[in-house]
Amino acid sequence: MKQGGPSQNEAALPFYQETGNEIPVFEKAYNLKLPVLLKGPTGCGKTRFVAHMAARLGLPLQTVSCHDDLTASDLTGRYLLKGGETVWVDGPLTRAVREGGICYLDEVVEARKDVTVILHALTDDRRILPLERTGETLQAPDNFMLVVSYNPGYQNILKSLKPSTRQRFIALDFDFPPAEVEAGIVAQESGLDRDKCLTLVRLANRLRRLKGTDLEEGASTRLIVYAASLIASGMPIEHAVEAALIEPLSDDPDVKDGLREVVRAIYG
Repeated sequence: MKQGGPSQNEAALPFYQETGNEIPVFEKAYNLKLPVLLKGPTGCGKTRFVAHMAARLGLPLQTVSCHDDLTASDLTGRYLLKGGETVWVDGPLTRAVREGGICYLDEVVEARKDVTVILHALTDDRRILPLERTGETLQAPDNFMLVVSYNPGYQNILKSLKPSTRQRFIALDFDFPPAEVEAGIVAQESGLDRDKCLTLVRLANRLRRLKGTDLEEGASTRLIVYAASLIASGMPIEHAVEAALIEPLSDDPDVKDGLREVVRAIYG
């Protein structure tokens, strides 16, 4: 198995700003064939981190956004009619196990219970994927890695990962980076002046403090990048903030008025 580490020029990798020791931990997990769980709020950079690490390790990446209707068959595959014949078609998890690479299940707690069951045999020392429909038992190659994510602060208790499932993974805790670091990320992604990005980040941090009271979720780094990109393209700040940082956060008119008060406190 190729050992973890940059496989190409750093400048050619998807941009990701390291904020802790997540890169060496992920590389070590890959080298030791351990599955990884990423925990953190929506839009804090988990998906970008996985894309960066896949490119860094030179691995193909299969990404699945989990939802209430996602079944085990959606991941493993199913028989389909093609040209009058019934043929087996691999799902993204089976494809990653057969060919190697990273299979990333985003917001895994949104998937149905049968999905977590099929992951168990892949997340212990067996590293196998039984396919009942084809009669196969696939052995994961050395360059296969399973990565899942969820947002502990968003899902309710009924959708939290069971302890028995969480303890099959090593885990990395993600959060929004310090304001100066986040402003640098937003500037890199949007092309907007760093000082203007820092003001947007300060606004976002004020909005994040409303999480759990007026808002279910605070403003993500992704939304700040959207706002900065709109401003960098020539849109007036008030319109960009309204479209990227007010409307996506709430549908409640009173809550939106409250958010606009915060905007006025920052921008005057």
